Amino acid sequence: MQFFSGSVFLSGMAVITASGLTRTFTAHRGTVEAVRGIDLAVGHGEILGLLGPNGAGKTTTLRMLTTLLAPTGGSATVAGCDLVRDPAGVRRATGYVAQSGGVDPNISVREELVTQGRLYRLPKARAAARAGELAHDLGLEGLLDRPCAALSGGQRRRLDIAMGLLHRPAVLFLDEPTTGLDPGSRAALWELVRRLRADFGTTVVLTTHHLDEADALADRLVVVDNGVVAAEGTPRALKTAYAGSPDASLQDAFLAITGRGPAPADTTPVAV
Repeated sequence: MQFFSGSVFLSGMAVITASGLTRTFTAHRGTVEAVRGIDLAVGHGEILGLLGPNGAGKTTTLRMLTTLLAPTGGSATVAGCDLVRDPAGVRRATGYVAQSGGVDPNISVREELVTQGRLYRLPKARAAARAGELAHDLGLEGLLDRPCAALSGGQRRRLDIAMGLLHRPAVLFLDEPTTGLDPGSRAALWELVRRLRADFGTTVVLTTHHLDEADALADRLVVVDNGVVAAEGTPRALKTAYAGSPDASLQDAFLAITGRGPAPADTTPVAV
């Protein structure tokens, strides 16, 4: 099955690149530098965890990479498309699940999913079929004809995720995707992310405050703090470098990297 028509990715090639990506906001109190120069390279089929404290610049970075927010400076490409020169190409190749969803409370789950598919120019029959497939994968089968307004918080979150997957994106951005999910739904989402990569070579970038989630899912982690990359590497490498042992908790490494906790004597940054 072809996962995303129009793009060919080779193993080891960077599907996402960013160089000096910045974003400033001007308010009545002055200029705020939300992102102060992010450099990234994410490979085909990689699951990248983007971590950082609140206000570190994670969501702003995702919003720039998905064309929802114009960068103030720097450059980036997603799926071979330049962020500024070809935003439509970026949107065709990507799915984005934001922290807060935007479903229409007045229509059914099925209508919401089919409408999302049609917005990506899927034929109506194909959009309906994809709605059924995703409802099965995300435990929404019995809810397809229920109004979105009647969904629980966890059900609505699963619908948000399904909407991001309707067009089978080559690159999937997930901003705190398991917020509000019960343990079973959370485990099911982890398995879905792994299957997307295994079956279709999907590249996934996710932010999360659940460090066990990042440790379990991500091939590589990028820790952002104060709008810049503070550390990057595999979970094992970061735990070894910043918490003193590959068997340490990722939380201990995270606290050391961000200065929110004690660090071992030797904290040489690594990039693995």
